[in-house]
Amino acid sequence: MRTSLTTHQLGFTWPDGTTVLRDLELTIGPGRHGLVGRNGAGKSTLLELLAGRLTPLEGTVTVDGALAHLPQDPGLDPGRTVSDVLGVTGTLGALARIEAGEVRQDDLDLVGDDWDVAERTTAELGRLGLAHVGLDRPVGTISGGELVLLSLAALLLGRPAVLLLDEPTNNLDVAARQRLIDIITGWRGTLVVVSHDRELLNTMDDIGELRDGQVHWYGGSYDDYEAAVAAEQEAAERAVRAAEADVRTQKRELAESQAVLAHRRRYGQKMNAQKREPKIVMGNRKRSAQVSAGKLRATHEDRLAAAGEHLDVAEARLRGDREIRVDLPATTVPPARDVLRLQGVRPQHGWIELDLDVRGPERIALTGPNGSGKTSLLRTITGELEPAAGTVDVHVPWRMLPQRMDLIDESLTVAENIARIAPDASETDRRSRLARFLFRGRAADQLASTLSGGERLRATLACLLLAEPAPQLLLLDEPTNNLDLPSVRHLVEALRSYRGALIVVSHDQTFLADLDLNRRIEAAPSGGTGACPGRTLDE
Repeated sequence: MRTSLTTHQLGFTWPDGTTVLRDLELTIGPGRHGLVGRNGAGKSTLLELLAGRLTPLEGTVTVDGALAHLPQDPGLDPGRTVSDVLGVTGTLGALARIEAGEVRQDDLDLVGDDWDVAERTTAELGRLGLAHVGLDRPVGTISGGELVLLSLAALLLGRPAVLLLDEPTNNLDVAARQRLIDIITGWRGTLVVVSHDRELLNTMDDIGELRDGQVHWYGGSYDDYEAAVAAEQEAAERAVRAAEADVRTQKRELAESQAVLAHRRRYGQKMNAQKREPKIVMGNRKRSAQVSAGKLRATHEDRLAAAGEHLDVAEARLRGDREIRVDLPATTVPPARDVLRLQGVRPQHGWIELDLDVRGPERIALTGPNGSGKTSLLRTITGELEPAAGTVDVHVPWRMLPQRMDLIDESLTVAENIARIAPDASETDRRSRLARFLFRGRAADQLASTLSGGERLRATLACLLLAEPAPQLLLLDEPTNNLDLPSVRHLVEALRSYRGALIVVSHDQTFLADLDLNRRIEAAPSGGTGACPGRTLDE
């Protein structure tokens, strides 16, 4: 198999001393390769090292062919136009001047062999469902899902041989996800995908798990990977049980041998006190007993030490991955309490127009295609955007989790961010609260700029939920982005225990189904909004 990506003794450590990779040897050829691992394992960091966006502390990266990288958050300037992002503004301008008869050498040089750039751009946008997005449109006016697809279109226009995608289904609606999966399944080059999307990972040729700074490969899809890991864990648990039994046996035998030696010692002392034998005989017997006792004790101690080492090895094979466990503050909202009222609200972007009354601890899902205005509606509720029409009245303390998770200060540590939003809490109390979000010890002192996507979400959730006063209305915009599957499960458990009102925007149907929702409101493509079949917005 032809090699497309290789690393040799690759190592990387963050400035705070946190080691991510050490002596990584990686060889990747053509095909579709999924990369998984717990949040914070270093998946995004590895992709950035492969793409040359980060410089390794040691080792080398070799790439055969042009490489393109789609990060989790494209982080585009909202003032740039769609054609700027696609990298075709200059070429299209040169083509327009040439077609108008203004033939200049610098325009010819700019176009080069790319005379079909306009046709390819139109075709690529259409393939990704972005045919409706004008080339002159500022990217700040398009949805998060459209932004992901636009960034991918820019990469595909460059015809890369190696494509690295980091959580590419984030913020995508059902139709957009299917278009992305179609592109991925038809990819003929080398593809490496970091994702927590089970459906996407099940289209992979193999799965690599990044764990403790090394990548371990499993053939087949994500389902095959889970089956293999489950078999490994079953064998590891049997090995741990056997090792624990051996340790108990060796401890018992050591105790028994010590009892025998103590009995012999007391007998020797008795014989010596009674002087029944010549002194030289008793001396020889004492030395012989001491040597014998030492050998016996050493034998059992060695056996116990060996059993302990076997137990350590067996336990090391067990997966002790920690998962997010959020104890939400007491935010009880009485059933009759007015929480939120929207009257004829139409946000500045999209086609949503909505009347909505929220009372008590209602749980509402807002769904619909990318670009329908779901995120704009949440920003209108918070007052960040003025409504294009209608009125908004919020009657309780609220907090919002935005898609881009830009609530935390990159220059501060996680603990310092919490101190900023909960200044009256003691240091001990803040540390205790952070532990609920798996930021314990040194992890709480990690700079926010070094956090992985999943860690960033945990830190942002901590800032939301540990703020004072505690929120009685939570507005969540795609909260499962970048979370591994176990963490999504525990986030569901935490949100199901939340006693306040909840409005969540998500394309993750499994996540929504698990939340025990009272209502689902869908932004219908024909304009306006609609609820689930058989229900109206007034229910």
